[in-house]
Amino acid sequence: MENVVLSIHLILALLLIGVVLLQRSEGGGLGMGSSSSSSGVGGLMTGRQAANALTRVTWILAAGFFATSVTLTVLAAQKARNESVVDSATTEQSAPAATAPATPANDAPATPPALDVVMPPAPSGSEASTGGTSGETTTETPAGPVTPPASN
Repeated sequence: MENVVLSIHLILALLLIGVVLLQRSEGGGLGMGSSSSSSGVGGLMTGRQAANALTRVTWILAAGFFATSVTLTVLAAQKARNESVVDSATTEQSAPAATAPATPANDAPATPPALDVVMPPAPSGSEASTGGTSGETTTETPAGPVTPPASN
């Protein structure tokens, strides 16, 4: 039911857009700059008749669009009548913990492994490699990467 009303709603929206775009802002109708003749001979409708017809079609499509909007709102309210945002949030939080499959002890460790951070050696000529002063040089070169002390 909801999909049918939604489809009708979308079709009405597209038709309403098309009809509004066909109208001229001066009221000429059908977007054409034809001259209006009082006899009506030579054309199906005069400019004023076309404007009146498009205005009437616009009102009918707008009324249908409004009716389908209200219908969709009522259908959505009936669908969510017994649901509460708070209740659904507490249900979702407790449900995954209760339904989570048990993992074997061999698959994953209980605590994540500690990450060993390895710092790259300082570039030569910088204060870090010269001991903090720019005038002194040291003859020691680090044998490998420098790791920071473990913090407790």
